[in-house]
Amino acid sequence: MTEQSRGGRIRGTGKRRKEPGSRSRAWTLTAWAAASVVLLGGTGLGYVYFKLNGNLKGVDINTQLGADRPGDVDNGSLDILVLGSDSRSGDNAAYGKDEGSARSDTAMVVHVYEGHKKASVVSIPRDALITRPSCTSDSGGGTVPGGQRQMFNTAYETGGPACAVKTVEKMSGIRMDHYIEVDFTGFTELVDDLGGVEITTKQAIDDDKSHLHLKPGTHTLDGEKSLGLVRTRKGVGDGSDLGRIQLQQAFMKALIDQVKDVGVFTSPKKLYDLADSATKTVTTDSDLASVKELASFASGLKGIGAGDMEMVTLPVQYDPADPNRVIPLQRQGRQVWDALRQDKPVPASATKDSAGDKGDAGDVVASEAGEASR
Repeated sequence: MTEQSRGGRIRGTGKRRKEPGSRSRAWTLTAWAAASVVLLGGTGLGYVYFKLNGNLKGVDINTQLGADRPGDVDNGSLDILVLGSDSRSGDNAAYGKDEGSARSDTAMVVHVYEGHKKASVVSIPRDALITRPSCTSDSGGGTVPGGQRQMFNTAYETGGPACAVKTVEKMSGIRMDHYIEVDFTGFTELVDDLGGVEITTKQAIDDDKSHLHLKPGTHTLDGEKSLGLVRTRKGVGDGSDLGRIQLQQAFMKALIDQVKDVGVFTSPKKLYDLADSATKTVTTDSDLASVKELASFASGLKGIGAGDMEMVTLPVQYDPADPNRVIPLQRQGRQVWDALRQDKPVPASATKDSAGDKGDAGDVVASEAGEASR
């Protein structure tokens, strides 16, 4: 570890350091898979290493946020903010009109427990009304004042990755060790390189808006159809964003199952194809923006399977003033964040009275192993 990495930077070593005294549309899962396949960086192939290294994009979140952050906890765990960008610029123009900005369509805080054998994933609804802190504008400097009753996904729109991290840290009181972002195009390419993802639908899904039409049964979804699944709202459940989160969580488990089944760790060509797509399409914090660091990070996560992940939605209630928005439940939310900070499982009491993780959307899709999202 360098002196610079000891000085409060987000790091990719798989361990937490002790406190030095003073001190996107989310394609969730895809980012996890992206990290896992870049193990090719450890093969010693010089050309491949430098090519993949040149693909990576990093954001220096530590410098942008400075010292105004939660303290780091030296308990061997990791906390990772995974976002998906819904930008319509460039190759993403096929998914909608480019309005000159992007938002984080879905966000997940991934907590990897000490020992790196299990993880908890907390989904933060994009429509959650939160108190957003002031942030540096992502469009040319200057400070954008924070405010109450701001939609969570406007944090990314306002100040990019750094503002999204700052907002999550203010909400949770937990320092994010890493940041990983995937956009629409990157999501579809990664799934296609995997050879598709196998899911089982227990009922028909018909959603013209997301271009997804599936009959009940087992399907191998390519990248475009996978994107349709994690974007669909009207085709399942009550049509809310909370139902869509349940679908995304179910798909995440199916994707992790698929990564383990397709032999990416034994086929050099498949590993290279995945690593090439992954490193081109993910954005990470600057301390993960090298093949060496990303490979070290991935190596510390590869033992976590779909069955080792607990998935919940941040406890919320529908906003009485606007049924299209949700409001975090403060007491229950504090239970969630306190549990993760203490490296403990999220208690069932935290989500019992929440509007999230409810409805039948989570029972629509099961992974190849037959495990539906709860």
